[in-house]
Amino acid sequence: MKRTSNLSLFFALVLGTAITGCATDPADDAGDGGDGGGDPGGDAARPLDAAGRYQLQSQLDLAASVPGTAGEVVNKIIEITDGPDDPTRWVLDQALAAMPSGYLKSALQSVEPYVAGYLNDRLLDVAPDFVPVSVQVARDFGQMAKGFGLNERLEVSGAPGAYTSKVALVGAHFTIGGVESDHAFADHGLAELAAEPVGVTLDTGKLGLAEHRFALSYGQLLRLGLDAAIIPMLEPSAHNLNELFASKVNCPLIGQLIASYIGLGGASTFASACTAGLSRGASYIYGKIATIDGAALELTMSGTAKAFDKDRNGSVDTLATGAWTGTVSYGGSTPAPLASATWFGSRM
Repeated sequence: MKRTSNLSLFFALVLGTAITGCATDPADDAGDGGDGGGDPGGDAARPLDAAGRYQLQSQLDLAASVPGTAGEVVNKIIEITDGPDDPTRWVLDQALAAMPSGYLKSALQSVEPYVAGYLNDRLLDVAPDFVPVSVQVARDFGQMAKGFGLNERLEVSGAPGAYTSKVALVGAHFTIGGVESDHAFADHGLAELAAEPVGVTLDTGKLGLAEHRFALSYGQLLRLGLDAAIIPMLEPSAHNLNELFASKVNCPLIGQLIASYIGLGGASTFASACTAGLSRGASYIYGKIATIDGAALELTMSGTAKAFDKDRNGSVDTLATGAWTGTVSYGGSTPAPLASATWFGSRM
């Protein structure tokens, strides 16, 4: 009986110690200031850090502020197809302008209206896709001039409450016919644009960027969109208007038909004039685009976006539902409000 009593006393002491230990465990955990992993309020108490590099994308709607010269470019492209004998009359005009003075040029000039009609009757042979392609180029270019995207790099430095940043425009984002594409300025020989220092705030889950300004080469941006986004969609092997026109007009056949019609010169002579003429027409349109850069498109903007720490490591990793406010002006015009300008981003 005494042995039994001693064992009972032993188990009672062990059980009492275990119960006491369990009762004190939560208090010990709550007092542990380690990494806050067991404290549901630990993340909320820790300030979110915005320092780092981000890639941003902005979408701009310039419908109310498109420079008039962009509209002129659209009109020049439409002129290719808007005459009764176009597009072959336009092709002949370009070919004649490219030909050296002489009896062949004079002979073709004297019968050009008749040759244009003759060629137009054979349009399905000499340029079956030229009209719809030209119309589509004009339509897409006009739409692109009114709205496009800009790719940016945001570099935030400093500490909470004392951030600053550098914002750089590094490329363009185009949506043509529902197809999106991105094009780095550096890949097309264009310089990046930077604004710094740009103030940064981070408060209650929102990141704010203070007002900053960019002066864009609007014509170069549109040329980039035309060559890199619009044209390859219409002809994958073409990367400029010269190549597009050449792929849609059968100059060797046109040369044969002209030589046969007027009974002078060789087919190769008129075929070469056709090819040179198409190149001349493309250069003329590019010249119109270049005149847009006689003045800069100036964007002045500031914005906010929601800041998220999705991996819960204490640093902002995603910026969403951002909106820009500010103005857009061209060539010293009265600044107009920057409407429907949105942005988002993610940590690099």
